[in-house]
Amino acid sequence: MILGLSTSLFTLVHVALSLIGIFSGLFVLIGMLAAQRRPSWTALFLLSTIATSVSGFFFPSDNFGPAHIVGVLSLVVLVIALVTRYGRRLAGAARWIYVLAALLALYLNVFVGIVQAFQKLAFLQALAPTQSEPPFVYTQLVVLAIFVVLAVIAMIRFRPAPPQRPAAMDIRRAGA
Repeated sequence: MILGLSTSLFTLVHVALSLIGIFSGLFVLIGMLAAQRRPSWTALFLLSTIATSVSGFFFPSDNFGPAHIVGVLSLVVLVIALVTRYGRRLAGAARWIYVLAALLALYLNVFVGIVQAFQKLAFLQALAPTQSEPPFVYTQLVVLAIFVVLAVIAMIRFRPAPPQRPAAMDIRRAGA
């Protein structure tokens, strides 16, 4: 039992949160590439990815291992993404720092997804039983390269206009 749920149900919730984080993160990335903020997708991505990282620490473990390190790194990056997106409102350098932090959080989620796929899917496990074989290494390197290229493009393109205030709320226009 983990947090009152059976281990299998907790695992299912954790995996669902991971998949929601990955898919919503892809919509956020597409928005960045199109210079769009996509606030609802961003909130879903950040919240589900935080929940994924936090829930990962509840799985039984005898030692602090690589999964925990990725979880801590993910949470640190997510705090940076939250501060730059909502605290700094993407002003100045916060814009590109947010892009990097958000995409690193997404990459870490995808990285773990690939690790899990090679551990759980028989046809992938047969290709890389110890996850040190070329198919696993090449897959991770290709995905990393894709994320680096997309991050560079997103940092260049993600210059969204600030949200417009309704005219009724603009005191300067009202002549006051």
